[in-house]
Amino acid sequence: MFKWKRNSRGIAEVAYRSSPIPAEQIEIRRLTADDAHAYYGLRLEALEREPLAFSESIEEHRAITIESIAKRLGAKEDGAESLVLGAFTEDLVVGMAGFARFTGSKKHHKGLIWGVYVKPEWRRKGIARVLLSEIVERAKAIAGIEQILLSVATDQAAAKNLYQSLGFEVYGREPRTLKIGDRYVDEDLMVLRLTR
Repeated sequence: MFKWKRNSRGIAEVAYRSSPIPAEQIEIRRLTADDAHAYYGLRLEALEREPLAFSESIEEHRAITIESIAKRLGAKEDGAESLVLGAFTEDLVVGMAGFARFTGSKKHHKGLIWGVYVKPEWRRKGIARVLLSEIVERAKAIAGIEQILLSVATDQAAAKNLYQSLGFEVYGREPRTLKIGDRYVDEDLMVLRLTR
C-alpha cells in the first residue's frame, strides 16, 4: 500500500500506489513558521470536520493569530522536544500530527502526541501511519523519553486501531473528557512504552 524512506535531505517521503492513479509522492517534514497559514487552515478543517476528536473549539482556534502560530512553529524549529509534522503533496498540506515533551522534572520522561489529522480524501493511504511512525522515531532520539501518550475518543475506532497497530496500549479511560453542547466524549488513554 505504501512505502516510506528518507530522501537526501533526511526528510521522510512516502510513495503509495492507488490504482489506476500513478504513484504520488508525499513529503513528511517538520512545519516551520513559513507553514503557519497551511497549519491554520488544516487545523480549522480538522476542527470543523471532526469536532468530537479535538479538545480545541473552532472559536478558540479562530481567535489565534497567524503571527502567534508562526511564532510557535518557529520556536519549535530550535528544539527537538516539541514539533508538528506535516504531510505534503506538492505545496498542499494533507495531514499533520504534533508531539510535545512534558515539562517538569517528574514528567520529563514522557511525551504527548496530539492533533493527528489527515484530509478525508487522503485517508486510507498510510499517511497517518507514516506521520506517527516518524514522530515515534524522533521521540526515540530524544534523550530520556521513555513513553509516549495520546488520547482518542472511544468512538474513533479507525484511529484507535492505527495506534494499537503501532504498539500503543490502552491504560485507562477518562469519562466525559470533553463536553460539546449537551454531548460528552469519553476518551481512551493510550501509551507506547519505549523502555520496559
